[in-house]
Amino acid sequence: MRRILAVGVGTGDPEQITIAAIRALNEVDVIFELERATTELNRARVALLERFVERQPGPRRVRVDEPARDRGATAYAQAVRDWRTGRADAWRRAITTDLADGESGAFLVWGDPSLYDSTIAVLDELLAQGDLSFEYAVIPGISSVQALTAAHRIPLNRVAGAVQITTGRLLSATGWPAGATDVVVMLDGKGAYRAVLDDPLDVYWGAYLGTPDELLVAGRLIDVADEIDRLREAARERKGWIMDTYLLRSRAAE
Repeated sequence: MRRILAVGVGTGDPEQITIAAIRALNEVDVIFELERATTELNRARVALLERFVERQPGPRRVRVDEPARDRGATAYAQAVRDWRTGRADAWRRAITTDLADGESGAFLVWGDPSLYDSTIAVLDELLAQGDLSFEYAVIPGISSVQALTAAHRIPLNRVAGAVQITTGRLLSATGWPAGATDVVVMLDGKGAYRAVLDDPLDVYWGAYLGTPDELLVAGRLIDVADEIDRLREAARERKGWIMDTYLLRSRAAE
């Protein structure tokens, strides 16, 4: 039977890739290369492979052209489902064509495959469709949440406290989560922290975590929101994309 690995490769710092991930890169027969919107991410993936794949010949590298997600769709959940179905179709073609029975292949996942990433969901959808048989395993990686707290030298949780992880879309739509004291916000393309400026919050913000372009800001949200805005827009204009993560911490809970 074919075997698939979803390999977490961290946030961009090559020193943070795990030994298990390096072992996987050197053992699989095929690496499926998902084409991303930015050539910078594609170059970073190639650099990882060139640095850590030591066996010769190395695994075959197969490009997988995926559909773009409709980010302007009004029906967000349906747009995500349609996108995942399109991804599953592309992956099925690649696995069927380029991975023989008994071989293993890897999909490289930025950060960790279990945190706001659809690799596991797409693999599960492929299995559920029933026309392609394989087994798969997940190799965890350093997530942007871990990279964020390490860069700011803070613990993720406070003593005996809970942490909620949400998206920028939800924070904008619903405001501060009821009963929460510490909230990590991911996938925020529009500065959702502005929806909670009136709340007494500290923010620990980071972009391009684990890369030479890493940006960090910390302080009272009301005091540093404008600075974060300026950094985000300047970076987006300079690089063409931005990926940021931040922790909001209630001062009222201190």
